[in-house]
Amino acid sequence: MKRSDIIRTIQVQFKRMRLRDAAAVLDVVSDAMIETIAAGNRIEIRGFGTFQPRPRATKVGYNPVTGQPMHLPANTTILFKPSRELIKKMNG
Repeated sequence: MKRSDIIRTIQVQFKRMRLRDAAAVLDVVSDAMIETIAAGNRIEIRGFGTFQPRPRATKVGYNPVTGQPMHLPANTTILFKPSRELIKKMNG
């Protein structure tokens, strides 16, 4: 599903909403989620799942071409854990 598909789904759900307004709704929600994760906070959407920032430590990786070791810096990634309801719907 692409961004445009989500916008159309919002527009279909709310009949009188213009396409531009549906896009604005999606932008507001996604911006709020990005700001929350960037601040280091957890997001829980009941029935869907949770998003949580997860720090990764520095480690040594290897260049696949030369085989030489290389230093990979510490960074933060996002962990998504689906809810039980989502897992049940996916599995039938």
